[in-house]
Amino acid sequence: MRDRDRTREVLLEVGRKVFLEKGYNAAGLEAVLRTAGVPKGSFYYYFGSKEEFGLAVVDSFVRDSSEQLEATLSERGLPPMVRLRRYFDASAERFEAGRCRSGCLIGKLSQEMAEQSEAFRTRLSEALDAWTDRLAACLREAQEGGELRADLDARALAELLADGWQGALLRAKTLQSPRPLRSFVDLMFGPILRPPD
Repeated sequence: MRDRDRTREVLLEVGRKVFLEKGYNAAGLEAVLRTAGVPKGSFYYYFGSKEEFGLAVVDSFVRDSSEQLEATLSERGLPPMVRLRRYFDASAERFEAGRCRSGCLIGKLSQEMAEQSEAFRTRLSEALDAWTDRLAACLREAQEGGELRADLDARALAELLADGWQGALLRAKTLQSPRPLRSFVDLMFGPILRPPD
Protein backbone atom coordinates (compact mmCIF):
# COMPACT_ATOMS: atom_id res chain seq x y z
CA MET A 1 0.00 0.00 0.00
CA ARG A 2 1.33 3.43 -0.94
CA ASP A 3 1.97 5.98 1.82
CA ARG A 4 -0.81 8.17 0.44
CA ASP A 5 -3.33 5.32 0.61
CA ARG A 6 -2.10 4.31 4.06
CA THR A 7 -2.60 7.84 5.38
CA ARG A 8 -6.16 7.88 4.06
CA GLU A 9 -6.90 4.52 5.69
CA VAL A 10 -5.46 5.72 9.01
CA LEU A 11 -7.72 8.79 8.88
CA LEU A 12 -10.75 6.59 8.17
CA GLU A 13 -9.89 4.20 10.99
CA VAL A 14 -9.41 7.02 13.50
CA GLY A 15 -12.58 8.71 12.25
CA ARG A 16 -14.55 5.51 12.82
CA LYS A 17 -13.32 5.26 16.42
CA VAL A 18 -14.00 8.92 17.16
CA PHE A 19 -17.48 8.85 15.58
CA LEU A 20 -18.37 5.70 17.54
CA GLU A 21 -17.24 7.33 20.76
CA LYS A 22 -18.44 10.92 20.31
CA GLY A 23 -20.78 10.96 17.34
CA TYR A 24 -20.31 13.00 14.18
CA ASN A 25 -21.17 16.49 15.42
CA ALA A 26 -19.05 16.30 18.57
CA ALA A 27 -16.07 14.89 16.71
CA GLY A 28 -13.64 17.70 16.00
CA LEU A 29 -11.33 17.32 13.04
CA GLU A 30 -8.44 18.53 15.20
CA ALA A 31 -8.82 15.51 17.49
CA VAL A 32 -8.99 13.14 14.51
CA LEU A 33 -5.90 14.68 12.91
CA ARG A 34 -3.94 14.72 16.17
CA THR A 35 -4.74 11.06 16.85
CA ALA A 36 -3.92 10.08 13.26
CA GLY A 37 -0.72 12.17 13.27
CA VAL A 38 -1.77 13.96 10.08
CA PRO A 39 -1.40 17.74 9.52
CA LYS A 40 -4.57 19.70 8.77
CA GLY A 41 -3.42 20.67 5.30
CA SER A 42 -2.97 17.01 4.41
CA PHE A 43 -6.53 16.22 5.47
CA TYR A 44 -7.92 18.39 2.67
CA TYR A 45 -5.75 16.54 0.19
CA TYR A 46 -7.88 13.45 0.89
CA PHE A 47 -11.28 14.95 1.76
CA GLY A 48 -12.95 18.16 0.63
CA SER A 49 -14.97 18.62 3.81
CA LYS A 50 -15.91 17.02 7.11
CA GLU A 51 -19.10 15.67 5.51
CA GLU A 52 -17.13 14.03 2.70
CA PHE A 53 -14.84 12.52 5.34
CA GLY A 54 -17.82 11.30 7.37
CA LEU A 55 -19.40 9.62 4.35
CA ALA A 56 -16.07 7.96 3.54
CA VAL A 57 -15.91 6.67 7.13
CA VAL A 58 -19.41 5.22 6.69
CA ASP A 59 -18.37 3.56 3.42
CA SER A 60 -15.28 2.08 5.08
CA PHE A 61 -17.34 0.73 7.98
CA VAL A 62 -19.93 -0.75 5.61
CA ARG A 63 -17.22 -2.43 3.53
CA ASP A 64 -15.62 -4.04 6.58
CA SER A 65 -18.96 -5.03 8.11
CA SER A 66 -20.14 -6.53 4.82
CA GLU A 67 -16.98 -8.62 4.59
CA GLN A 68 -17.58 -9.98 8.11
CA LEU A 69 -21.22 -10.70 7.30
CA GLU A 70 -20.39 -12.43 4.03
CA ALA A 71 -17.59 -14.50 5.58
CA THR A 72 -20.01 -15.88 8.17
CA LEU A 73 -23.13 -16.30 6.04
CA SER A 74 -21.34 -17.97 3.14
CA GLU A 75 -19.97 -20.92 5.18
CA ARG A 76 -21.75 -23.57 3.13
CA GLY A 77 -20.78 -26.42 5.46
CA LEU A 78 -23.23 -25.10 8.07
CA PRO A 79 -27.05 -24.80 7.96
CA PRO A 80 -28.26 -21.24 7.22
CA MET A 81 -29.82 -20.65 10.64
CA VAL A 82 -26.61 -21.76 12.37
CA ARG A 83 -24.63 -19.32 10.21
CA LEU A 84 -27.07 -16.53 10.96
CA ARG A 85 -26.93 -17.14 14.70
CA ARG A 86 -23.12 -17.29 14.59
CA TYR A 87 -23.08 -13.88 12.93
CA PHE A 88 -25.17 -12.31 15.70
CA ASP A 89 -23.28 -14.16 18.45
CA ALA A 90 -19.96 -12.90 17.04
CA SER A 91 -21.35 -9.35 16.87
CA ALA A 92 -22.40 -9.57 20.53
CA GLU A 93 -18.94 -10.85 21.47
CA ARG A 94 -17.27 -7.92 19.66
CA PHE A 95 -19.54 -5.50 21.50
CA GLU A 96 -18.67 -7.08 24.85
CA ALA A 97 -14.95 -7.12 23.99
CA GLY A 98 -15.22 -3.38 23.33
CA ARG A 99 -16.43 -2.88 26.92
CA CYS A 100 -20.00 -2.41 25.71
CA ARG A 101 -19.17 0.95 24.13
CA SER A 102 -18.58 0.50 20.42
CA GLY A 103 -21.87 -0.66 18.92
CA CYS A 104 -22.77 -0.10 15.28
CA LEU A 105 -21.62 3.04 13.50
CA ILE A 106 -24.61 2.87 11.15
CA GLY A 107 -27.06 2.82 14.06
CA LYS A 108 -25.26 5.57 15.93
CA LEU A 109 -25.05 7.91 12.94
CA SER A 110 -28.62 7.10 11.87
CA GLN A 111 -29.87 8.47 15.20
CA GLU A 112 -27.73 11.57 14.91
CA MET A 113 -27.53 12.42 11.22
CA ALA A 114 -30.62 11.12 9.39
CA GLU A 115 -32.52 14.36 10.02
CA GLN A 116 -29.53 16.65 9.57
CA SER A 117 -28.06 15.54 6.27
CA GLU A 118 -29.77 14.01 3.26
CA ALA A 119 -26.43 12.66 2.05
CA PHE A 120 -25.93 10.82 5.34
CA ARG A 121 -29.55 9.67 5.48
CA THR A 122 -29.32 8.18 1.99
CA ARG A 123 -25.98 6.47 2.58
CA LEU A 124 -27.07 5.04 5.94
CA SER A 125 -30.38 3.84 4.51
CA GLU A 126 -28.58 2.10 1.65
CA ALA A 127 -26.27 0.38 4.13
CA LEU A 128 -29.17 -0.86 6.26
CA ASP A 129 -31.04 -2.06 3.16
CA ALA A 130 -28.02 -4.00 1.88
CA TRP A 131 -27.53 -5.62 5.29
CA THR A 132 -31.22 -6.54 5.46
CA ASP A 133 -31.13 -7.96 1.91
CA ARG A 134 -28.25 -10.27 2.87
CA LEU A 135 -30.05 -11.45 6.02
CA ALA A 136 -33.18 -12.09 3.94
CA ALA A 137 -31.22 -14.19 1.45
CA CYS A 138 -29.95 -16.39 4.27
CA LEU A 139 -33.46 -16.71 5.71
CA ARG A 140 -34.81 -17.75 2.28
CA GLU A 141 -32.09 -20.37 2.09
CA ALA A 142 -33.23 -21.64 5.50
CA GLN A 143 -36.82 -21.81 4.24
CA GLU A 144 -35.77 -23.77 1.17
CA GLY A 145 -33.92 -26.24 3.41
CA GLY A 146 -36.88 -26.69 5.75
CA GLU A 147 -35.22 -24.93 8.71
CA LEU A 148 -37.75 -22.12 8.81
CA ARG A 149 -41.46 -21.86 8.04
CA ALA A 150 -41.95 -21.19 4.35
CA ASP A 151 -45.12 -19.11 4.87
CA LEU A 152 -43.18 -16.28 6.55
CA ASP A 153 -41.97 -13.30 4.54
CA ALA A 154 -38.16 -13.57 4.61
CA ARG A 155 -37.67 -9.86 3.94
CA ALA A 156 -40.01 -8.89 6.80
CA LEU A 157 -38.16 -11.29 9.11
CA ALA A 158 -34.84 -9.79 8.02
CA GLU A 159 -36.14 -6.32 8.82
CA LEU A 160 -37.27 -7.56 12.23
CA LEU A 161 -33.77 -8.97 12.84
CA ALA A 162 -32.01 -5.80 11.68
CA ASP A 163 -34.31 -3.39 13.51
CA GLY A 164 -34.45 -5.50 16.67
CA TRP A 165 -30.66 -5.78 16.72
CA GLN A 166 -30.24 -2.01 16.48
CA GLY A 167 -32.69 -1.55 19.35
CA ALA A 168 -30.91 -4.18 21.45
CA LEU A 169 -27.58 -2.44 20.77
CA LEU A 170 -29.00 0.87 21.94
CA ARG A 171 -30.31 -0.74 25.13
CA ALA A 172 -27.01 -2.60 25.67
CA LYS A 173 -25.07 0.66 25.43
CA THR A 174 -27.43 2.29 27.91
CA LEU A 175 -27.02 -0.58 30.36
CA GLN A 176 -23.31 -1.02 29.58
CA SER A 177 -24.11 -4.73 29.38
CA PRO A 178 -24.36 -7.31 26.58
CA ARG A 179 -27.49 -8.75 28.23
CA PRO A 180 -30.00 -7.18 25.77
CA LEU A 181 -28.01 -8.59 22.85
CA ARG A 182 -27.89 -12.07 24.37
CA SER A 183 -31.64 -11.96 25.13
CA PHE A 184 -32.38 -10.82 21.58
CA VAL A 185 -30.34 -13.64 20.03
CA ASP A 186 -31.76 -16.29 22.37
CA LEU A 187 -35.35 -15.25 21.68
CA MET A 188 -34.97 -14.77 17.94
CA PHE A 189 -33.14 -18.05 17.37
CA GLY A 190 -35.18 -19.91 19.97
CA PRO A 191 -38.96 -19.57 20.03
CA ILE A 192 -39.37 -16.95 17.27
CA LEU A 193 -37.35 -18.39 14.38
CA ARG A 194 -37.82 -22.01 15.39
CA PRO A 195 -37.99 -24.81 12.78
CA PRO A 196 -41.43 -25.72 11.42
CA ASP A 197 -43.43 -28.30 13.37
